[in-house]
Amino acid sequence: MKAIEQQIAALREQLQKHNYAYYVLDEPTVPDAEYDRLFHELKQLEEQHPELVTPDSPTQRVGAPLIGGFTPVEHAVPMLSLDNAFSADDLVAFCRRVAERLDKEGVREAQAFCCEPKLDGIAVTLRYEQGALVQAATRGDGTAGENITANVRTIPSVPLRLQGSGFPPVLEVRGEIYMPRGGFQRLNEQALAAGEKTYMNPRNAASGSLRQIDPAVTAKRPLEFCCYGYGEIDGALLPDSHFDRLRLFHQWGFRINPEMQRITGTEALQAYYDDIAAKRDALPYDIDGVVFKVDAVSLQERLGMVSRAPRWATAYKFPAQEELTVLERIDFQIGRTGAVTPVARLQPVLVGGVMVSNATLHNMDEIARLDLHEGDTVIIHRAGDVIPKVLRAVPERRPSNARKVPLPDHCPVCDAPIERLEGEVIARCTGGVTCGAQRLEALKHFVSRKAMDIDGVGEKLLETLIEKQWVMQFSDLYRLTFDQLMALDRMGEKSAQNTIDALAKSKQTTLPRFLFALGIREVGETTARNLALHFGHLDALMRASEEALIAVTDVGPIMAKHIRQFFEQEHNVDEIRSLIGQGIQWPAIEVPSVDAQPLVGETWVVTGKLETATRDEVKADLQALGAKVVGSVSAQTTCLIAGPGAGSKLTKAESLGIPVLDEAGWLARRQALLGAN
Repeated sequence: MKAIEQQIAALREQLQKHNYAYYVLDEPTVPDAEYDRLFHELKQLEEQHPELVTPDSPTQRVGAPLIGGFTPVEHAVPMLSLDNAFSADDLVAFCRRVAERLDKEGVREAQAFCCEPKLDGIAVTLRYEQGALVQAATRGDGTAGENITANVRTIPSVPLRLQGSGFPPVLEVRGEIYMPRGGFQRLNEQALAAGEKTYMNPRNAASGSLRQIDPAVTAKRPLEFCCYGYGEIDGALLPDSHFDRLRLFHQWGFRINPEMQRITGTEALQAYYDDIAAKRDALPYDIDGVVFKVDAVSLQERLGMVSRAPRWATAYKFPAQEELTVLERIDFQIGRTGAVTPVARLQPVLVGGVMVSNATLHNMDEIARLDLHEGDTVIIHRAGDVIPKVLRAVPERRPSNARKVPLPDHCPVCDAPIERLEGEVIARCTGGVTCGAQRLEALKHFVSRKAMDIDGVGEKLLETLIEKQWVMQFSDLYRLTFDQLMALDRMGEKSAQNTIDALAKSKQTTLPRFLFALGIREVGETTARNLALHFGHLDALMRASEEALIAVTDVGPIMAKHIRQFFEQEHNVDEIRSLIGQGIQWPAIEVPSVDAQPLVGETWVVTGKLETATRDEVKADLQALGAKVVGSVSAQTTCLIAGPGAGSKLTKAESLGIPVLDEAGWLARRQALLGAN
């Protein structure tokens, strides 16, 4: 048996080297026939000795079909978005902001930037432990994505096991999964020949291929992976240069973009952009710009981030593609809060590889500014994934029967009056929850993951429940019965019971979630949390004056007015009482006094897996005590709370001499802080 194990190991090593040469270096070392022979030999041996099969074997790139779709994956390090630059002036401004911020940090020398084309694909993160691929996930909302490990294993340019030596015990590599143009063309040709649906562009094809329930289908798609960054790194010291880190990843088995360069100086960055733009059409893959990143990782960390975008990077986008088409008519859609939004219905036109037939017009002021008439020839603008917009009309092509479209007097859905208050840009339907459009959108928001998180209650089911008049307001959801759901088409016993269980589970919530779910105008997740922490009790919030509301963090006069108006409407109060009467409840919140916030002015970071509370709960405790909670460790960090699997944040904190608390230490510190007050 020992000889068989050695033979299998040798074959795997050969095949991994050939894969690296073929898929990463683009320099095949053996003919296809020789590779096929080695692969077949390994496969036969594994079939004869299934106990020796390992997940990182080259034969295991096609896994078992997923059951129940894709499970969520929380990112150890958030997957950030990038701010955009659209002109040379924007690039100059970005470089100036970087220089000015670093100057305040005492860094005055010119900075090198790592530069590479911005691939138009799907951002993913690949997690390796002890050199083996253990998990792959999409970006998702930046905090959590979807587990697509089985599908990613089928992509030849994704190493199942790292090669060489020196890689850390835990390594998260991030990059883009994309479909080369040639593969995209062949895929569509095959689809046409088979009478199947074709894809509109390579990015959509890549996305659709990654979301196949059966990995065997993904394996047939010509997908590639290109590395551009990293997430969690634990157990190794890497170069301070982003450029050098990517080259090191290349040695470990990852494809990096051959156009990547390290450049210093704004003029040189612009020249690089111009060069990539000139060769854009000749590249074998789609790109929509270039990315510039401050090369020194230590300076990246000092520059930090704003919102969900780093200050140390920007995506310099290519000019958006524009096309002419005809504005056939203007329709009006009603949103969750009654906002009336005009929508341009267009003669379908291909813009940037996507067939566009609709474009937002935002509001009536925009229509007036553009002087739009139904029947006009218009210029449509589409940049990347941005929603298409109408840039302007072409008056010289205006037909004689073109007509202006006024704001309707009554809602196209419920026929309630439409009003536009003085000083407001947006017109609104006054129908409230009696308006079918507002009802559906409000219910979709109420059941969403970040609100009441009622799993399995989606748009189609809500439409059916509204059509049957079983659910006309939030509280009606909790009056649904198993027998009612079983009476619906395509609703099996298991699905009906799962829905009832999900509704019951959602009754145990938090006050911030409940406030967010109510859909109060302009009250998002952060504001809902701030309101809950400030007032502590729903009754206190409902009684609060506009002046009292303005005292809450992030609440201004306009938002305070919206909140006050919401709680002054009797039907909203009745609905809240009805929901509570249905059993919705949440744990009490202790409202901190000024004296009870001993951590004011301190900056804390929470990482790793915690057992007694979630990281969000610990963050809420810290914020209640006055601390600012951020996502990355820097010289300004006061303390790090580190659970198991803390990784690179713990390493960074230790290297900077920042105090570190484990979960038990934090609980003791929390108790001491609360006891002292």
